[in-house]
Amino acid sequence: MSQDSIAAPESARKLSGRRRREVVAVLLFSGGPIFESSIPLSVFGIDRQDAGVPRYRLLVCGGEEGPLRTTGGLELTTPYGLEAIGRAGTVVVPAWRSITSPPPPEALDALRRAHEEGARIVGLCTGAFVLAAAGLLDGRPATTHWMYAPTLAKRYPSVHVDPRELFVDDGDVLTSAGTAAGIDLCLHIVRTDHGTEAAGALARRLVVPPRRSGGQERYLDRSLPEEIGSDPLAEVVAWALEHLHEQFDVETLAARAYMSRRTFDRRFRSLTGSAPLQWLITQRVLQAQRLLETSDYSVDEVAGRCGFRSPVALRGHFRRQLGSSPAAYRAAYRARRPHGDQLAPAPVEQVVPPQAAPGARRTAAASAPSGSATASSPVAEPVKSYSEAFASGQGRPSLPGQRSAP
Repeated sequence: MSQDSIAAPESARKLSGRRRREVVAVLLFSGGPIFESSIPLSVFGIDRQDAGVPRYRLLVCGGEEGPLRTTGGLELTTPYGLEAIGRAGTVVVPAWRSITSPPPPEALDALRRAHEEGARIVGLCTGAFVLAAAGLLDGRPATTHWMYAPTLAKRYPSVHVDPRELFVDDGDVLTSAGTAAGIDLCLHIVRTDHGTEAAGALARRLVVPPRRSGGQERYLDRSLPEEIGSDPLAEVVAWALEHLHEQFDVETLAARAYMSRRTFDRRFRSLTGSAPLQWLITQRVLQAQRLLETSDYSVDEVAGRCGFRSPVALRGHFRRQLGSSPAAYRAAYRARRPHGDQLAPAPVEQVVPPQAAPGARRTAAASAPSGSATASSPVAEPVKSYSEAFASGQGRPSLPGQRSAP
């Protein structure tokens, strides 16, 4: 379910009589980042009834013994402990300190109990790892920061991880992508509880868009997930990144891995958290973004240099992922580029970089296509650039229930 889905499925459990819908418990741990932790505190903990925002009652709970140390060496003390979660209709885990360490068993028990008693459970960013450790994401769709999605998918194979979404609402369990996507999910919760006008009023107070279109795709880095480095598929994935300018499909990748298509799909998803076809399309669109930003190639030429079979295919996938046509994207990017920032010339033939050792992690710089007349331009910084302009409504309109096609 995408971030634009307003009508979420209802929870199968009835809320326990001792819990209240308007009570939101935020579960904090030592080592948690201060930004993610502050998001639910600001959304649910400040009285903005004068602006038309319904009031929630906030309970800030410590998930372990304090004081809790957070970003910058700050020390926090919480007014409540785990026992206060028993009164909440919504429990938010804003972040977890380390994706490699297990959460405290007492906190996991409290989350399971809350869920069994009908509470809505929310994980922001790496908070999804806490929900997964509690077993609350088993068999469910979920998301987290794109950088950690492969680890979540590998560690908890029963979780259906979708790294494309800004957030996923599965009724009584919700998860969001990294950092600022927590604001999107909290606004969605207000919208679900109290309607569009209340969420819009809150968004105006926070000075953020009431709803962002698109997902995490425009922020994805081409770097390989760290945990894929020692896997045999690493070499196949690295080859795909180096040959995006060529026309090949998932069957080609499966053959290079000496696997059947079905086995390759399963192994690829377990390592990256994404279906191989969707991953390949996303990488081609990211490469098209870079060429539109850094070269004077026509849209037709960009399509050919990114491995699309036709400009029509590029335009369709580009619009689905970024909410704009390639031409409009380039025009908007150039209109907002600082004065004096010169457009890079069309790339020339490059020397083929030395082949990395099998299993070595490939970064954007190391994975640039090379050396032929169809090679693409040098890879720019990780794509977080102008596509953000379309997040504020300049691209496609948001439609209830709308989901990006693969």
